[in-house]
This record gives sequence, C-alpha cells and structure tokens, in this order.
Amino acid sequence: MSLTTPVLPTPAFVSAGTRNVRGYLMHNSRQSCVSRFSTSSPSLKDITVTFIEPDGNEVTATGEEGTNLMELAHENDVDLEGACEGACACSTCHVILDDKIYDELPEPTDEENDMLDLAFGLTDTSRLGCQVLLTPEMEGMRIKLPSATRNFYVDGAKPAHH
Repeated sequence: MSLTTPVLPTPAFVSAGTRNVRGYLMHNSRQSCVSRFSTSSPSLKDITVTFIEPDGNEVTATGEEGTNLMELAHENDVDLEGACEGACACSTCHVILDDKIYDELPEPTDEENDMLDLAFGLTDTSRLGCQVLLTPEMEGMRIKLPSATRNFYVDGAKPAHH
C-alpha cells in the first residue's frame, strides 16, 4: 500500500509565483497572518521609504506597491531580522512607524498583536514589518528599527536572508 498526496489543480486566476501548500495559496513562498497576494500589474507604483537603523544609519529603499516592509528591508540589506520569514510567528521584524502612517493602516490582526507583545522596545506605533504592505500613501515614510530584537530560537543569531 502506498500513500500519495492528492494534487489539486491550480485555478487559472492564480498568478505566477503562487503555489498551493497544505491548502494555502502561497505567493513567493511567504505565508502571513492574513492571506495577502502581490501581483504584477502595470498600475502598481514604486514607493520609496527610509529605514533608520539603531545606529542612526539611514537606508533609502524603493519597492513595488504591495511589497511588505520586511521583504523590502531584506532586498536592500537593511538589518531587519525576520526569523520566521514572514509567517507572523515571531517579532523579529518589529518596526516603528510614524503616527500618521500608523493611523492610516488597517488594524493589526490578533495574531500580529500576540507577536508584538513579545517585541523588544514596543511602542504605540509598532508593527511587524512582514504585515505592513507598501501603499502610495507611504511615499517618503521613515521607518525606525528598534535597538534590539528578541529571537527566542537563538537570541542574538540572525538568519541568512534568502
């Protein structure tokens, strides 16, 4: 007797780079607390933001609308950890946003709030970078990184970015 996993057909509306994993549609191999998909479209805009690292170094980064802040940071060699790779299962991609932008974002999910409770240096405008998607309103936004993170897997270790 052999066990096989049924292969489900992929609907035509699923974009390239999206795959079915354990019943979840995954885009770019990232799963987040809330299913969010970025698709390539000529109407998507490039948004430029500035990350402020704990040492005061500023890194300007430009990303496509719909990209999350953690991925944008990794693409631009910003020292933002992301130990769970965007699965909303840690608080190592904790960022601190401007009041104005924070107020315009959708409320954090319960799962994100649970992870934020574990974050080092939590503020009233803290969010997880993996859960914040770039929008045109964020153009020019300044994103502060906390002075430390809490990685309960190996405190102090930083995984290699993929």
